[in-house]
Amino acid sequence: MAKNLMEIEETNRLTQEEEEEDDDEDFKEAWTEDENEEDGGENDDDLEFLCLFCDSKYSSCDTLFDHCRLTHFFDFNGIRKEMGLDFYGSFKLVNYVRSQVADNRCWSCGVHCQSKQDLQSHLHQSFDTKDVKLLLDNDKYLNPFMQEDSLLYSFGGDEEDEDDCNTSFDKEEIVKDFGNVCIDDDDTGEDIELNAETYNKDRKTEVSNGHLSLACSSKGITDNGSDYGQSFRSLESHPKDKQSRVYIADVVGKDIKKVNDGYFGSYSSFGIHRDMISDNIRTDAYRQALLKNPSLLNGAVVMDVGCGTGILSLFAAQAGASRVISIEASEKMAAVATQIAKDNGLWQSKTDGEGDKNCTGVIEVVHTMVENLDKSIQIQPYSVDILVSEWMGYCLLYESMLSSVLYARDRWLKPGGAMLPDTATIFVAGFGKGGTSLPFWENVYGFNMSSIGKEVVEDAAKFPVIDIINHHDLVTNAAVLQSFDLATMKPDEVDFTATAELEAKFDNMDHKATSCFGVVLWFDTGFTSRFCKETPTILSTSPYTPKTHWSQTILTFREAVSVASSKFAAEESADVGMDACPASKILLRISIARATQHRCIDISLETAGVSPNGRKRCWPAQIFNLT
Repeated sequence: MAKNLMEIEETNRLTQEEEEEDDDEDFKEAWTEDENEEDGGENDDDLEFLCLFCDSKYSSCDTLFDHCRLTHFFDFNGIRKEMGLDFYGSFKLVNYVRSQVADNRCWSCGVHCQSKQDLQSHLHQSFDTKDVKLLLDNDKYLNPFMQEDSLLYSFGGDEEDEDDCNTSFDKEEIVKDFGNVCIDDDDTGEDIELNAETYNKDRKTEVSNGHLSLACSSKGITDNGSDYGQSFRSLESHPKDKQSRVYIADVVGKDIKKVNDGYFGSYSSFGIHRDMISDNIRTDAYRQALLKNPSLLNGAVVMDVGCGTGILSLFAAQAGASRVISIEASEKMAAVATQIAKDNGLWQSKTDGEGDKNCTGVIEVVHTMVENLDKSIQIQPYSVDILVSEWMGYCLLYESMLSSVLYARDRWLKPGGAMLPDTATIFVAGFGKGGTSLPFWENVYGFNMSSIGKEVVEDAAKFPVIDIINHHDLVTNAAVLQSFDLATMKPDEVDFTATAELEAKFDNMDHKATSCFGVVLWFDTGFTSRFCKETPTILSTSPYTPKTHWSQTILTFREAVSVASSKFAAEESADVGMDACPASKILLRISIARATQHRCIDISLETAGVSPNGRKRCWPAQIFNLT
């Protein structure tokens, strides 16, 4: 108690030194607006720096950081030195701490508290910042967690005189780390454009309430059906500061183009197309939807987004479509698709003298991104009967091609027109030891190499793994994580947070405990009777069906969770999820959002175990980046 009183007294002394006009004995308590007006102190407009942990506001960074150090055990400058953070690392640290506090989670150890007050009581000095530094490697924390956070644009100048902490806010460092930015100096009002190579901020992704959320600018350039701000994020200093303002400018468009060039260029490899066409589950589902629904295809205008070799366009033409617009962004594959259409007598000749006399003239291949289609051909809005595309990536949403499909839908599909496929669903289930590499390493020609297996499993908890899981290795039921109606969904619904409840699954009735090492995600897409009235079909990537080239997406827990049926006799004193008290249910909160790196996705995983008697245990959130 005496220590707390000393800390409060010291904080109040620092506050008094910042105020210039009022030395009233009660001024140390005058933080509210009404009292500031009565005493003549600074109002809320002047107290611009909000504490990282509570609602207190201060007029300078130094005072705020002293308050955080004395009251909340958070030594900002000390932590910067310990972690060796430069300006941008420090920038990330502020956003990281704010995101954790918003979720009532300790920034240092990851413990989740029930309330803000409990968090204040829990806060402690950091013992090991290695895990935090690893989290700060994620560029999502370059995005301000709190709007108009003056702290982000002011702490850089406080350390200019320190030789051992190079965090000065200068143009050379900005050019080196950010590349193509615009420096808007308050004194000159001039914009200086600098060249860039690498910085990519195509989405604003935050960690909020313990999970990923995404916000896009309502004004900006359009690429792949999504909006990007022309000045993506403005790092504005307070007007009374004589400090440069930095904002991301043309780099977004430049780097997205660079990523797109690499992405579409990768599809110039015939090996990729052979793998996809050879995936009979995939190709047969599309073939059945197109060839076995004559009432849908006969005489229809079809648009194929991302046609590749043109296999789906060929199916559509074979099924009786009157026109097939095949869009392909890879220059090489657009030429290949054109030649294939010609070789099969299905190419639409541009002049009377061109083409084979047996050519039905329905396929037109256009080399462009769908967002730029208007620049290549004239096509009336809302004139397409059917929009078909094989857009799915790993974990359904990797590659972010769905945004392009939705763009085409909203621009050219007739009202009530058909989407093929028209539904998509992501499933989740828990997997056991057989879904890991542990069994392999436990017996290598009779030798025990399980130490390798344990290390491999530990490493797997840091990254998503694309692999096949046998359905026999699932230790929980499967649950629907998220469903999409592709005919009606909005583009921003691509990014989501969803919950799921998994129950321990046992084929026998001995009620023994087993270990759940993580969760596996897969998807189904449906060609439903809404449009495919004669022959609806489903394309499934489930562990219960024949494998596909998508495999499944595996997210490994940092520590295995013991699970058992609700009839297991658990020990009351044991932690939930241990062998003595296995969880009968696993509660999940999973967020999937487009990452800052274009065409990649971020996945956050929050896990809680519930014992048969209702006790609950939560584990720290895990962040996976699928690149």
